[in-house]
Amino acid sequence: MPLHSPRSLTVQWGSDSVLVSNIEPTLPGSPGERDIAKVVEAGNANPATPLPDAAWQAVARSTTGPDGLAVQLRSTEEEPNGLLMVENVEGATLRSVVTRVRLNEMLPGIQPRTGMEVMEIADPQVQGITSEGRPCAVIGYRYKDLQHLRDHMWQTIHGTLSLNSYAASILARGVTRNVITHPVEITFEDGTDPLYSLVVRDGITRMASSWAVLAGPGAEPAEAATLAVDSLLGKPGAAPTTGSSPLGERLAASRERWRQGLREEFAQEMAAPEPGVRAAQIAQTFVLPAQIAVGAEGHPDHLLASEDIFDDAIRSVLASVHVEFKQWDTAAQNVEVATRALKRVIQLGDAQVRKSDLQVVYGLAVGRITVEELPQVFAGDPPGTALWRGVYLVHALSRPELLERLKDQAKAIKGGRRMGLKGFAELLGPLIDLPWRSRKKLVTAQARNAWNNGGVLTADVVGEWEPHPTGDFTSLVAPALAGDIDARCTLAVAGGMALIADKLLTRNVGSALSAPREKGGVPFRADVSLVIEGLSEEGNELGLWTLALAADRFRSDDLPENAVTMRQLTRKEKSQDGTDTPYVHFKVDLEAEDKIARDADGVPVTLHQWDVVWASDPARALKAHPPRTVVVPQQYVPVPPEPGATGTSTGPGAGVAATEGTGTEQTDAADHGSDTDQADSTRSPWGAVPPPLLSRPASQRAADHRHVLRQSVTAARDALDHLHALEPEVGGHTPIVPLSVLDELHELLIGLQTDVENLRRRTVRGGEPSAEGEETDEESQEAAGV
Repeated sequence: MPLHSPRSLTVQWGSDSVLVSNIEPTLPGSPGERDIAKVVEAGNANPATPLPDAAWQAVARSTTGPDGLAVQLRSTEEEPNGLLMVENVEGATLRSVVTRVRLNEMLPGIQPRTGMEVMEIADPQVQGITSEGRPCAVIGYRYKDLQHLRDHMWQTIHGTLSLNSYAASILARGVTRNVITHPVEITFEDGTDPLYSLVVRDGITRMASSWAVLAGPGAEPAEAATLAVDSLLGKPGAAPTTGSSPLGERLAASRERWRQGLREEFAQEMAAPEPGVRAAQIAQTFVLPAQIAVGAEGHPDHLLASEDIFDDAIRSVLASVHVEFKQWDTAAQNVEVATRALKRVIQLGDAQVRKSDLQVVYGLAVGRITVEELPQVFAGDPPGTALWRGVYLVHALSRPELLERLKDQAKAIKGGRRMGLKGFAELLGPLIDLPWRSRKKLVTAQARNAWNNGGVLTADVVGEWEPHPTGDFTSLVAPALAGDIDARCTLAVAGGMALIADKLLTRNVGSALSAPREKGGVPFRADVSLVIEGLSEEGNELGLWTLALAADRFRSDDLPENAVTMRQLTRKEKSQDGTDTPYVHFKVDLEAEDKIARDADGVPVTLHQWDVVWASDPARALKAHPPRTVVVPQQYVPVPPEPGATGTSTGPGAGVAATEGTGTEQTDAADHGSDTDQADSTRSPWGAVPPPLLSRPASQRAADHRHVLRQSVTAARDALDHLHALEPEVGGHTPIVPLSVLDELHELLIGLQTDVENLRRRTVRGGEPSAEGEETDEESQEAAGV
């Protein structure tokens, strides 16, 4: 029996009481130099775990049981690879140790769950590492500088906690399921010293929630993220970035000082007769159970290069966990499948495409090659825009010599037997919208559904053609009409992506037939790919101009005004520079000089999905909606009232005039009343020292409070506008306002709205004496027997 049994206690966590169990009386100490050396020696002696010494040192520093770790690694005659946990995944075997690790020795890693989102801070570059040509259980993360690492880590923890938190559960029981980790080599483009650490690949929410527990019951996600970053990398003003020793050693010493402070704080709490909530916070989060991958071995018939084996294997483990237990959403799974399939095709090497070219395509797909770098990596000097990135990506991935191989690898990863063009287009959607998905996230779901409905993969697009670089898509209409397949397919892909991204072309659904033209209605049903195929046909001048103008006007940083979304229907966004430049797609008129349709007043006509589908097959549209004969009703000439008649005419003109007159008088009266109230409040005798509150009439004090109420509501509206403006920059992964704060604000606003409505109703009832008088007259008449 242990000398000191674990304790249980009940603590207050916000408004809840939480029963905390199994609090150990002391916290684990830190390993000494001899303990670290023991782990490094055992790891180097194991033939299945070829890690650099710096990586083994990071593993040894993080664990609370270096002796147990060395035992798992030690080779014996019966177990030449030690007592390691073995997992066989597709193409590789993973070997791991199971131990407990210190919370502030682990960084949050990159997970496919976030691969479909655009974050404010870009992910680091990822590269596999080998040891003498063998795969190594280490991933390389390359950041721009140390600040990039800090910002990326803060963003990941803040975004994770904004979506979900297990804080209360972890406070009660601690983390009970292993997080999946492995060593990571962190390098910097600015020449900062490299460093090694552990990175969490599965269990990021558990790790982030532990920081939330340590931050306290009332802490916001931002506070928990700041605490995590400061404890791992030091505070911004005191970070040990310079010195004679390497950066990794200085940061390790800083983390140990932080842990020592927690130990002292914990000892003081436990010495009290009744330990408080702080003791529970520290005890339940100081260490986490972990599975640390330390070895990877490719199977004899593996398709991947040595540097890619470990990353693909760990991603396979993560994918199996999140398919069997807690699924990622469809887009995240598609990103994972598409990128892994492309990587396998590259390593297989039988796609009749040079590996160097495929590596460029892979870099473009995952974001390693930026939009601005397009002119440097593709011939023809294409414009460095997001739309042209999509054109070259679709062209490369849908080549006949590559398409079937990609589909075969995707089927192998997903475990399916068949994959048509629609299924393949669904994989492309989250890859294509990478540059603009955060700015257009209000319509991202509809756009991805359109890709699932075939996207831009027409029969010509999956055939033989080459992109036609140009800065003016309208210049491609003439050669497209003349039969130039390159021009037609370029317009199909560029214009089709623009229409899909801006919700002017959505998937084929029956409800669109009955929807109004302005609300996404269509003249006939057709799959998205068939609509784009019709628009890009050789003789369809209307369709080609529709594609060209849509591609020309496309903006990756905003939604057009004619994208039917709730935001456009309820409020108007303000531009950041104050210019309020409108972003609108216009309907095509082939007779106009600029090909833009205008109404009778000369105002350009906005484009709707109805017009797009109509332009894809005008003959079919006319058959479904033939022109109707317009019947002009006979003009009604009102009879003037009899001379001398005042207010008794029954003519429609007189009746309307009387009603409008009455309404105007009521509005003017209301306006005059508000002006009078404002004037009274303006004349209030405020000086440097306000007079006693009771010395002023109640009506004047009420006017002051009305002014405060109006100004406060206006300020809240302005703050919400600013939050909406910042939302695209923050990205879709992190809510601009956490759900808990939204719930609190919603409750306050409901209460405010209820009070205002009750006051309004009392005012309305109190301001209608005539109605009460009429009712009294009726009652008196009934009483008199009339």
